[in-house]
Order: sequence, then C-alpha cells, then structure tokens
Amino acid sequence: MLKRDKWRLILVVVVVIIAAAVAFPVKGKIRLGLDLRGGVHIILQAKGTPENPLTPDSLERHHDVHRSRVAQYGIAEPVIQREGEDRIAVDLPGIEDPEAALDLIGRTAVLQFRQVLGESPRVPAKPVRANYDSDEQFKTAEDRWTAAKNEVDLYIKQMEEAVKSNPDMAVARSENGSAYLLGKQYVGGGELTKAETNFDQFGKAAVSLKFNTEGAKLFDEATAANIGKQIAIVLDGIVISAPVVQQRISGGEAQITGSFSTAEANRLAIMLRAGALPVSVEVLENRSVGPSLGADSIHDGIKSGLIGAALVVIFMVVYYGLLGIAADIALAVAMLLVVSALIMLKSTLTLPGIGGMILTIGMAVDGNILIYERMKEEFRSGKTMMAALDTGFRKALIVILDSNITTLIAAAILFYFGSGPIRGFAVTLSIGVVASVFCNTVVTRTLLGIVLSARKTHTL
Repeated sequence: MLKRDKWRLILVVVVVIIAAAVAFPVKGKIRLGLDLRGGVHIILQAKGTPENPLTPDSLERHHDVHRSRVAQYGIAEPVIQREGEDRIAVDLPGIEDPEAALDLIGRTAVLQFRQVLGESPRVPAKPVRANYDSDEQFKTAEDRWTAAKNEVDLYIKQMEEAVKSNPDMAVARSENGSAYLLGKQYVGGGELTKAETNFDQFGKAAVSLKFNTEGAKLFDEATAANIGKQIAIVLDGIVISAPVVQQRISGGEAQITGSFSTAEANRLAIMLRAGALPVSVEVLENRSVGPSLGADSIHDGIKSGLIGAALVVIFMVVYYGLLGIAADIALAVAMLLVVSALIMLKSTLTLPGIGGMILTIGMAVDGNILIYERMKEEFRSGKTMMAALDTGFRKALIVILDSNITTLIAAAILFYFGSGPIRGFAVTLSIGVVASVFCNTVVTRTLLGIVLSARKTHTL
C-alpha cells in the first residue's frame, strides 16, 4: 500500500466513524416535513377596511409577522408563502396543538393600557348538587346564583348603554367573567419594544414589558395619575389584568400577570414581540395532514430507495466485478454521509427530499462508471494497473466536477426561488452531490489503490 493511500484510508475511516456516530440510531434524529410527519395546512385571507385598505405592503407585512410568530414558536421548517393578492398559505409540520398554532398566527395582538371607570361584580361559581344535602338546598342555591347572574348582566347592560353616548369609552370582559368600563387609552402596543416570559413573586407565569422612550413617558404619567386606582391591561378587547397602581412606575418597564399557564404566557409574549397584524385575517382553510399519510410516504420512499439501491449494487457487481464492489462500498458511505449531514444541519426531510436521496444513488455510481471506463481505456493502451488508476481518476475528475457543479448550481436556484418541499429537495440534492463527489474521488480511489496494489493478476 502506498503512503498516500494509507492517509486516504485514515481520512475515510475517520469520516465514516464521525458520520456513523452522528447518524445512529437514525430514528427520531431526522426532522420530517409536513408531507411525512403530518401537521397543519392553513390558508389565510387578509381583509382590508375603508380606513385600513389591503395593499401589497400590508400583505407583505402580514407575511413577515406570520413568519416571525411561527419562528418564535419553534416550528421546524415552516412554509409561509403568499398566494395571489390577498392570501397566505402556512404549513406547520409536526404540530401537536393545531388550535394553539392557529390562534398564534391568526390573532391580531392589540395591546392597550386603559383607564378603568368601573367594574361589574363577578358572577359566583355555579352551585354543584354534590355540595348540598337536599334538593331544596340545591334549588335555593341555584336561585341565588341566577339572581346574582342577572344582577351582573344588568350592570353590564347599563355600562354598554353608557358607552353608546361616549365613543371614548368601551366595555371589555375579563377572563374571569367580570366586565370593565374603560376610559381613555394611556399606552398602546406601538410603544412596546420588548416582551418576555418570566414569573411573578408568587411563581406564576407572567410577561414583562419594556416600552420605548415615548411609551415610558406615557406610562409614567399614567401611573402617576392613577395611584390607588386600577389600570386595565387589554389585549384584543379582553382585560388580561387590572392591577391597582401602588406607586408611580418610571423607567418604562411593566409586567402582565394573570391566570394563564407558562405556555399561554409564552404565546402572549410571542404575539406581542411579533407585533400586530396590519389588517384582519380570515381562516379559509384549516386542514390537518395525518401522520399515517406521512408514514405511508416514508414506507414507500424507503422501499423504492432500497429497490433502486439493490438494482444498482447488483449491476455494478455483475458488470465490474471487484471494481463494482468498491463502488458499492463508496455508495453506502455516500448515503451515510447524506443522512448524517441532514441530521447535523437540522434539515427537514420531505417526500421530494427522499427523491433527492434516491437520485444521489444514481449520481454516486455514475461518477464511478466514468472513472472505471477511463481506467479501462488507459489499461488497454498499455499502462500498468496503478498507472491506469492514477490517469483514469485524473482525467475523469474534470468531467465529474463539471457535471456536479452544474447540478449544484441548479440546486441553489431551486433553493433560492423555491419553498417548502422544493427547498427540501434542493438541500438533499446538494448534500448528495457533495457526498458522491467525495466518495468518487476519495473513498473509491482509496479502496482501488489498496485492492489493485495487492492483486497478483494484472488485468481489469
């Protein structure tokens, strides 16, 4: 064995060990796209108003807001793209809670800090029969609850009547069922610069806010004028909290607390960070892609890949003999590198991506066929086996690089202009091209150098 072949062998062994360590066990390591993993497909239609018409700019802002919200939600490889003049398609693979995701991307997060002019009584909890000794006691409790509810409803109706004569006032419900009569707005979401999830002094989930210079000034004035009074924190017309101002708050920082979980607080912070939608949206389609369909696609893709690989392996062994075995080993290494690269790059595998992997099988042996045919020509011209090996690789390398570079350029164009599964195909194809070139020029070269140098017969 030549010294340079020993170094190549060491390189190949190291690469294979690293790739195997990354790839195995494969199950659960590769991120699957919507067509393989299942998920949610949503079509949103933007709707303008005479005061706020739909324009190409507002639709583009819609697209950016949805992308920002989904990215912060942590969804792997979402597909968000415009369709026509007023629609946006959103694919969310692997979503376990479709309704939460739909709420996240479809809500218009309008944050307001408003004056509290009045608050309705809260409706007590509805009585439960198990808590009473007799039906009479339970009936009496139900009557008391109905009377209290009617009293609250009447109070709220009076507040709504008062609002009709004053456009600066509004009635907003809270999450616990009570209603608030709201006055002027002190600070809006436009002055918000940061929103983060944290916990209050009681360990409950909360959202900390920070305002810009103008917002800090307005919030300072609002708290100074309302010491001992309530300020309502209103999100999308719902009072999240209405704390009593204990002291003047300067510095432009505040905190939203309420009866929500950590996940809900995180989703609220995401919506506030991402900003409000420029115009309202309507959900035209909300379709779930079941994981069973994805499982069938994976099964069929793996089956077709194995059949294709088996046919290639048989052909190479039958037609090239020992050289074919070397090519098959290089092919196996190439597929290992593709899988490990997908895992390391955290790329998402789609059904077209599986097609790209199958295409890699053909590309990997195509380079070997070019090399082998060139080697045979050199050997027939009178050169020794090792000389034919060196010359064959050197002359075939130019053709291999030219063909694969053009394929990489095509894959780059697909990735730049495509989206979703098309990008998945481009990524897998690009990785496959690089892996096949490495295996053609390094792995196959190393194996043939070792085998041919040890052969006693001098024929190809």
